[in-house]
Formats: sequence, structure tokens, C-alpha cells
Amino acid sequence: MSEVPVTVRTDTPVKTAAALLVEHGITALPVLDGEDYPLGTVTELDLVRDRFPRDPRYSNEDREQPAPPETVGELISARITGIEPETDVTDLVKVLLEERVRSVAVIDEQRLVGMITGRDLVRTLARDDDLLARDIRYRLSFIGGPRRWSIRVSGGVAVIVDEFDSPEDRHVARVLAESVPGVLRATCSAAEPTATG
Repeated sequence: MSEVPVTVRTDTPVKTAAALLVEHGITALPVLDGEDYPLGTVTELDLVRDRFPRDPRYSNEDREQPAPPETVGELISARITGIEPETDVTDLVKVLLEERVRSVAVIDEQRLVGMITGRDLVRTLARDDDLLARDIRYRLSFIGGPRRWSIRVSGGVAVIVDEFDSPEDRHVARVLAESVPGVLRATCSAAEPTATG
């Protein structure tokens, strides 16, 4: 999530808003009022609508077209797609897909606190397996120490082996592992007993 989202006001010029989108590599800007409450959003498609005249070499249309909007306030979509900070990532993906939006505002007590984009989710999905294993190892080091757990991650799937035989701890280990951003799922089992004799 971008915790300091780029925002605009209703009086922001369209050209300034377009430059912000390009500079920050984003596709939408939250529009805030004077007290920083979200009013809606303006997207890259909102900004380009009616801004490009037809090529006069190939068109017989009247050149006297109405002037395009000059400020974001004239283009704002009053509908803002927002989620709460505690929203589960599966619900976030559902919102992105069902609403057909590329970014979602994170709103806490009617205040904009961040933005999440599809690119943020892809970046999380692409995290290196070795980094995921390291993050899981760190989280599990608080349960029985760092040597207790054997951790292997492949394609975002974590396989954890517990040196001790504690079903309760293995459940906690699986939950902790699956809370690591980028881990798709985790399994946890007890170490197989070594043969004696």
C-alpha cells in the first residue's frame, strides 16, 4: 500500500493531475476536499476524455468544439472505491475485479490513509522464495527458537517441518507463515522420527 498517496483538489489543473499520474506511475488520483476528506477519484481516462481534437487533415467536423474541462473538479467521479485497513487481501482482489478498477483507496474513519493498486499485489506475488522463507523463519523464531523449524518455499508455497511434535504450535506456524505477504499457502508437519538401532 502507498501510505502517502498522491492526491489532488478540485481546483487542481487537469495538466497538473496528468503530470502527477506520469511522474508517480499511477492510474488514478484521489480527490480531497479542503479538510482532506475524499470526494472521489479522477483516473487517467477521465483526464484524456475530450482533450484531443480530431486531426483536421482527415476530418470535416466543425473545429469550434467546446473547451475541455480545465480542473479536476469538472471531471471528478463522485464514486470512490474504498476499503478499510483491515480488509483481507482476497476481498481486495474481489473488489478490484468486480469493480473493474486498478486502484482502491484505503479509508479509515472517513480519511484517506493509503492506496492499493493491482501492481502492489503483483509485486507481492513476485516476491522471491528465499525472502519469503527468511520472513517465515523470523516469525517462527519466536516459537521454540530458530533451529526448531525447517522451512522451504517454492513458488510461494511454504513447507514447514517442526522438530517437535506439537499440533498446536504447527497450527500457529502455518497461520504465521500464511500471513507473510507473498506466501500463497503453507503446510506444517512434524519431523519424521529417526531410525535407531
